[in-house]
Amino acid sequence: MSAGWIVLIAIVVILILNAIKVLPEYERAIVFRLGRLLPVPKGPGIFLIIPVIDQIRRISLRIVVLDVPPQDIITKDNVSISVNAVVYFRVMNPNKAIVEVENFKYATSQLAQTTLRSILGQVELDELLSEREKLNKSLQEILDQQTDPWGIKVSLVEVKQVDLPDQMKRAMAYQAEAERERRAKIIHARGEFQASETLRDAAKILSEDPNSIQLRYLQALTEISAEKNSTIIFPLPLELLKPFLSLYSNEIKNKEE
Repeated sequence: MSAGWIVLIAIVVILILNAIKVLPEYERAIVFRLGRLLPVPKGPGIFLIIPVIDQIRRISLRIVVLDVPPQDIITKDNVSISVNAVVYFRVMNPNKAIVEVENFKYATSQLAQTTLRSILGQVELDELLSEREKLNKSLQEILDQQTDPWGIKVSLVEVKQVDLPDQMKRAMAYQAEAERERRAKIIHARGEFQASETLRDAAKILSEDPNSIQLRYLQALTEISAEKNSTIIFPLPLELLKPFLSLYSNEIKNKEE
């Protein structure tokens, strides 16, 4: 076999090897034949291309996690904050992702940053902190709508962290402390009100039967004596003194007469 045949066979083998392509399940190949895009992507599995004539671009169909760097935002109530987020998206149409935009990952990242500043700049700080799920949904819908012409599907947007100025953190701490004190005072007042109602009902019941007052009085003395106090203040019910007070007042009247 001459050297020419050997070279020819080697070239054929190289062309065949270059013509055979294998893609995993999560990838597709965009084929350009003489610069023109073939309408149907190739893959997954094994497929053939025409060497030299065909050029391919591999596209992953897996979900891409895009970390949006911290953005300086001024909220609607003029509070300067720093917010970062994370975006989850995937390529739904590989042809559009290659033809319609130069770099779909970079474009999605830049769009996420501008949308984050635009949307969060229209809300107040309290709404940003308390209604984060609603804002995440709004961001996801806007990004998904704007990236749809690129063949990109934005499935989820999450605001990860909101960094507040130190002055605002102190103000919010004071506000939270004042709110806790307010709740504590309300609870204490409600307890006093309920206790007063109970005492009122108890006084009404005791006033209906004077003997019950004496029994309660003896019970109190028993409780005091059980504490082993060295000094006991012995209260005397006024009912016991009424007969003596009456006699004393009668004697004074008789003397005056």
